[in-house]
Amino acid sequence: MVAENTKILTAEQESKLLQPIDEYVSGIQAKIDALRVDGTDRVVEIQNDIDNLKRDRIYTAQEKAAKLEAYKRELEAAKAVEAKNKEEVSKLIAQAESYLKEHYNTEYYQAVVESCKEEKKAALENYTAAVAQLNKEHQETVSKLSDQHEIKDEKYVHKNRLFDAKMQRAQNLQQVKDRQHAAFDHKFHLIDMLRMSKFTFGESMAQKWENYKYSFNRRDFLLRNGLYIAIIIIFIALCIITPIVKNTPLLTVNNVLNILSQASPRMFLALGVAGLILLAGTDLSIGRMVGMGMTAATIVMHSGPNTGGVFGHIFDFSGIPVIVRVFLALVVCIVLCTIFTTIAGFFTAKFKMHPFISTMATMLVIFGLVTYSTKGVSFGGIDPTIPGMIIPRINGFPTIILWAVAAVAVVWFIWNKTTFGKNLYAVGGNPEAASVSGISVFKVTVGAFIMAGVLYGFGSWLECLRMTGSGSAAYGQGWEMDAIAACVVGGISFTGGIGKISGCVVGVFIFTALTYSLTILGIDTNLQFVFSGIIILVAVMLDCLKYVQKK
Repeated sequence: MVAENTKILTAEQESKLLQPIDEYVSGIQAKIDALRVDGTDRVVEIQNDIDNLKRDRIYTAQEKAAKLEAYKRELEAAKAVEAKNKEEVSKLIAQAESYLKEHYNTEYYQAVVESCKEEKKAALENYTAAVAQLNKEHQETVSKLSDQHEIKDEKYVHKNRLFDAKMQRAQNLQQVKDRQHAAFDHKFHLIDMLRMSKFTFGESMAQKWENYKYSFNRRDFLLRNGLYIAIIIIFIALCIITPIVKNTPLLTVNNVLNILSQASPRMFLALGVAGLILLAGTDLSIGRMVGMGMTAATIVMHSGPNTGGVFGHIFDFSGIPVIVRVFLALVVCIVLCTIFTTIAGFFTAKFKMHPFISTMATMLVIFGLVTYSTKGVSFGGIDPTIPGMIIPRINGFPTIILWAVAAVAVVWFIWNKTTFGKNLYAVGGNPEAASVSGISVFKVTVGAFIMAGVLYGFGSWLECLRMTGSGSAAYGQGWEMDAIAACVVGGISFTGGIGKISGCVVGVFIFTALTYSLTILGIDTNLQFVFSGIIILVAVMLDCLKYVQKK
């Protein structure tokens, strides 16, 4: 059945191996098809006719009702035939599947697998021999030449020939891969016909795994996941080193909950800037937004008269009910942050100003105003009863995490299920094309900045609750880098129009966990910036490589 002295099958030999299997299963399939004609096939046909009738507007209500009644009678008759033949069809399917299980792998697929192994080996050997021959011919040709231009031309020709040989090897290996994949897939094609596209969980998983192996590309895999793999390795190393150096385990329930708790306010910030990065922009004012929001929230929720003033005025909101003060603080945070993001968004959209410039300007304005108005002092703590009301710990579980989960769900819905979200991707991918198709680039851009402002307000308010106040203009310095880095690490591309909410979430957890781990290990805060910088550099480099590869 195979070629002499080799396991490599010719196309004719492979066809002969498959023929008895196809003939046996096709014979059973013909019997099943005959049993389905007046049963299952007719049921599907009538159901389609009923669906079409419901959408059809050329009939009156009475005509539709009469036709629907007739279809229902036909459907009942077809279902009766289907039920009558069900047992016989099941027996025939079981017979065909039993035959496939007994014969397909042993008599056909394994022979193809062995053939493909030999073909792959032969392709690599042919490539090695071809390269050796090309190098030999090149050396002989160069030895006969004396003119430098001719030698340079010969080297250029030799390089092209080596490239052609490499492409031929890739083509041969792909043909081997295609052949084995087709042999694997053919069995499921037969089962598909027998069962009308109904696979078991195990069969579905087997097909997915085979399709993954078939389409797997090492370069693409490393571009997509290389940074994650490196960070996981670093985190595993930290988990091993920390108990040795600090005599305390890193991966404990309490530590994980602390990481999630710290990540929750930062999640709002990352989700906000993610929308701007999706538009191929950024936001440098996030840290100052947090400082402004923390200061405002602390002033409103402070226990008793404030220890500092704003433009010399001392505020006292302690006479207002606590719950009112909590939500007033939230509104103030959102309004203040949204005002400044809207200003930046307007200049970005109206004057085609790069967000780097517009947000840098608002960053300076915010920091200057808050520092000047408050003299840079910290406003102390908020009413101690407030955190327990809004973000209590229930049996040790920090409910602040639920706020972050809700934010992720809302932003995911906006990005994926609303017209604004679809327009966000369109404008980020190609603003000119989006504009031509009728999308208002101005509205989408300003809308993204407004949404960012709302999220920044929520994030700074939550951070105030988590830290029980201590708001000052300096709070949040450098947080914009963490938020942007989390988005980039999570796969939200600076080229615009590419990214998922899940990536943003993963990025926030990665950075928060890494910072927490390094802090426990006793690494200086300044050195932690070095780690962050390296991660950002590598993440953007991989993003650029993916963009270049696509182009």
